[in-house]
Amino acid sequence: MDHPSSDALDALDALAVQEVQVTPTLRHVEVYTFEGLLTLLWHGDPACENVVVACGGAVGGLLGPADALYHDLGEWCAAHGIGMIRVGYRRPNRIDRCVQDLCAAADLASRSGAHRFVTVGHSFGGAVAIQVAIALGNACAGVVTLATQSAGCESAGALAGTPLLLFHGTSDEILPPEASFAVRTIAGAGAVVILPGSDHLLSGAAAELRARLAVWIPERFSDTTRAQR
Repeated sequence: MDHPSSDALDALDALAVQEVQVTPTLRHVEVYTFEGLLTLLWHGDPACENVVVACGGAVGGLLGPADALYHDLGEWCAAHGIGMIRVGYRRPNRIDRCVQDLCAAADLASRSGAHRFVTVGHSFGGAVAIQVAIALGNACAGVVTLATQSAGCESAGALAGTPLLLFHGTSDEILPPEASFAVRTIAGAGAVVILPGSDHLLSGAAAELRARLAVWIPERFSDTTRAQR
């Protein structure tokens, strides 16, 4: 696959890579660099052509919001022939480095056979997911943000039609729902889903998020319009 992030893994100047097969459908990969440890939890067959790449907020993390949404989503993806990589940043809250980390994960997946991606990010990670989607270009089939911030999303207009789905809780005590609406406005398109009563971690919305993403993500991968441009 040839896209703007196709050399992102090499750009890390990794000292070493170590991995272990945790379960038949989950690998734990560690990439050692001078700027920190990049941790990847990789669900599904490494040769999957369609891969979800997910990231956390400003302090990092691998579980995601909504009661460990990322783990459950990864297990679901693996069972349905979709790969998923959960990314633990080398340097949380450094958006340039975090974007590089996700691009490196996508690059690693592409070397195993991936062709299309959906990026997912929570809070600060929403900006990361959007910037990575832009870097991936037509290889990105969609972007999901979860209680995103608007800072770092100023370039969202460059998504150029990449499907965008934004979730936000009405009781978010850190970022108001208006942040997601602002990002949609900048992007020029997208669907904002408001989750009544949910806080910044989207508590109580796990079932709805899983149900919606179990439909939306496969739909994005089955739509080959962008890939054929």
